[in-house]
Amino acid sequence: MSGQEVEALVVGGGQAGLAMSEHLSDCGVPHLVLERHRIAERWRSERWDSLVANGPAWHDRFPGMEFADLAPDAFASKEQIADYFEAYAAKIAAPIRTGVEVTSVRRHVGRPGFRAETSDGPVDARFVVAATGPFQRPVIPPIVPDGAGPFQLHSSAYRNPGQLPAGAVLVVGAGSSGVQIAEELRRSGRRVYLSVGPHERPPRSYRGRDFCWWLGVLGKWDAETPPQGAEHVTIAVSGARGGHTVDFRALAALGIDLVGLTGSYDNGTIRFAPDLGTNIANGDANYLALLDEADAYVARNGLNLPEEPDARALGADPACVTDPLLELDLAAADVTSIVWATGFATDYSWLRVDAFDDNGKPRHRRGVSAEPGVYFLGLPWLARRGSSFIWGVWHDAKFVADHIMTQLAYSHRY
Repeated sequence: MSGQEVEALVVGGGQAGLAMSEHLSDCGVPHLVLERHRIAERWRSERWDSLVANGPAWHDRFPGMEFADLAPDAFASKEQIADYFEAYAAKIAAPIRTGVEVTSVRRHVGRPGFRAETSDGPVDARFVVAATGPFQRPVIPPIVPDGAGPFQLHSSAYRNPGQLPAGAVLVVGAGSSGVQIAEELRRSGRRVYLSVGPHERPPRSYRGRDFCWWLGVLGKWDAETPPQGAEHVTIAVSGARGGHTVDFRALAALGIDLVGLTGSYDNGTIRFAPDLGTNIANGDANYLALLDEADAYVARNGLNLPEEPDARALGADPACVTDPLLELDLAAADVTSIVWATGFATDYSWLRVDAFDDNGKPRHRRGVSAEPGVYFLGLPWLARRGSSFIWGVWHDAKFVADHIMTQLAYSHRY
């Protein structure tokens, strides 16, 4: 591939790149999708072995194709999701080339468009879509120095309990990844400490409907901006073991030691913030508020959905919450591993255009960049709350494709 020219170059062959390809094809825009690994590679090689989708199969998919051999209310495994995207790429005949890395993109001087340097030669394109998503660079807070004692890894590198050395494990982060990994480790026989920060805790289901359905009918997927201060609050929800509501009291009853937000490390001892009770209480309030909204929706619309009073029975706080552990001597507690379920950062070092603010954050409106001709896709809150989900990115891609088609029509009037 040398000296190729296309109207649009899509960088990334995951859910965002495939959604973009489908809509560009529908708009008649010639394009090329480049993926440095395999289609949906992160689902295959950067997720733990037992991971399943956090939403049911009827919800977490593209509109144009259902999952094969999977019940609508089931939760797809990571392999089924990756296979789904490969099948979808074939279905839409996506012009995708795998094993090709884009190393830089720069604007042309004196003519429209951009030059992309790749591991397989240059590509010139009038438009560039950055569809690499939000999970580019694992983030591990600089708290415990490398070589300080425990084996440390990010949740993206965790595979299964047997991967870790014998001994107890500290899991930092109580979003979907952290709680599922902590539970898996505990069920394997490990002693587990789980560091719990601020979080939202929706019910897995309520009154016979999955929480994905409730967020839809209550209009929450369509929220255009997050609540003030909640831009990065994690969501604790799980599709594991058939799907269940994340309940930190149940995790404590399972034998997991809950601690507050991880704060500092000194001479073998980790210190935790005294905020565990507050974080649990705020998560409960978020949970109960959604039940209230759901009940009001049922009453307002006269729906015949079964009542579920037991869903409001939270139970007493466990001792680890009422008398929280504020520091932990790792060696004395035999903590030999730390799993950091602390999220990711984007990496657009290859995109060398004027499309970022002083903090390196993309400047855009609904994916249309401040740099004309450059677009972003697959980011959280790109257009609304659902933007980073499989079905949400599909709808965002349609908007971006329509914008590209319009700009292409203008350019043909030069």
